[in-house]
Amino acid sequence: MPRRGLVIQARTRWLLVGLALLFSLVLLMYLLECAPQTDGNGSLPGVVGENMGKEYYQALLQEQEEHYQNRATSLKRQIAQLKQELQEMSDKLKSLQEKKSPKVNGMNYQGTKEQASNDLLEFLHSQIDKAEVSVGAKLPSEYGVIPFESFTSMKVFQLEMGLTRHPEEKPVRKDKRDELVEVIEAGLEVINNPDEEDGQDEDDGVGERQLYSENDFIEGYYRTERDKGTQYELFYKKMDGMEYRHVTLFRPFGPLMKVKSETVDISRSMINIIVPLAGRTEAFAQFMQNFRDVCIHQDKRVHLTVVYFGQDGLSEVKSILESVARETNFHNYTLVSLNEEFNRGRGLDMGARAWEKGEVLMFFCDVDVYFTAEFLNSCRLNAEPGTQEGFWFLALSDCW
Repeated sequence: MPRRGLVIQARTRWLLVGLALLFSLVLLMYLLECAPQTDGNGSLPGVVGENMGKEYYQALLQEQEEHYQNRATSLKRQIAQLKQELQEMSDKLKSLQEKKSPKVNGMNYQGTKEQASNDLLEFLHSQIDKAEVSVGAKLPSEYGVIPFESFTSMKVFQLEMGLTRHPEEKPVRKDKRDELVEVIEAGLEVINNPDEEDGQDEDDGVGERQLYSENDFIEGYYRTERDKGTQYELFYKKMDGMEYRHVTLFRPFGPLMKVKSETVDISRSMINIIVPLAGRTEAFAQFMQNFRDVCIHQDKRVHLTVVYFGQDGLSEVKSILESVARETNFHNYTLVSLNEEFNRGRGLDMGARAWEKGEVLMFFCDVDVYFTAEFLNSCRLNAEPGTQEGFWFLALSDCW
């Protein structure tokens, strides 16, 4: 009996030990399973853990904000597309309703509307055909010529007031400002969306065609025929290009109508500046200083013809020309000497006859005239080969 009791007692002890180990193992697994997961730095106490927590939540907030912004942008784009589709559907529905509309008072209302539109268009075209933009006009004298006004994107140069007030001014009237802004934008529309009849060279492909903006507008001219409308001549140019875009518009007291759109290449246009001179060597020296700065250093497409009358001062004029040629390596000049009294018309005629190198644009100039490179480009833009007329406007800022 005592031995049997010892065996039972030993087995009971081992059973309790096994249960205790099993309970400890279960408790350890529970703690490992339920403990919060942290990275290696997250368990560090103190300020470092707090900073890492702030950065984590800031990054999380930024990510959520970017997500919502992208979502909002996408929704705005979808809304715009839906509005456009809705507008297109509304236009189609309106067009169908107009086609299906019944006759009014025994007449086809749609036909009457189209006829009125055609009559208006025909009248506007007749205004263009009668204006000087299409055909010339016989005038009794030079006082019947309608002058052009010049304008840029900021200022207008007007002639009607003469010298009673400064010809350069900002368009203060709202209607004048709105008119010029509308004309500039209409010219951009013609250039950036050309018609097939414009005949523009598109060999380079549509993807490479340059688009013009308001900053590319250089200058414009306009004049109004009181019984027909207003004619506009607009010039555009890219900052890094040599080609100018010339657009002619006409407002026949109604919507603007395109007359022509063309590309103007003035890169090879030579100007022959003809200066008749007699004496006045000091003024000629000042003229040559401006000629050196503008024509030789900047423009480089100019020939100078000096027609000198008499012998007094001729050697000084030759010396000035030779000095400029020696210092700048410029030899594109001609000196015509006439041993007779000064005659401006005779000098201009002899200077024109002295040119023997083919087609050239002649600029009849006086020794007191000061001009800029922009003025020379304006001369090139506003003259046509084989003609004697052009759109001339000597702005005080360019020439005096």
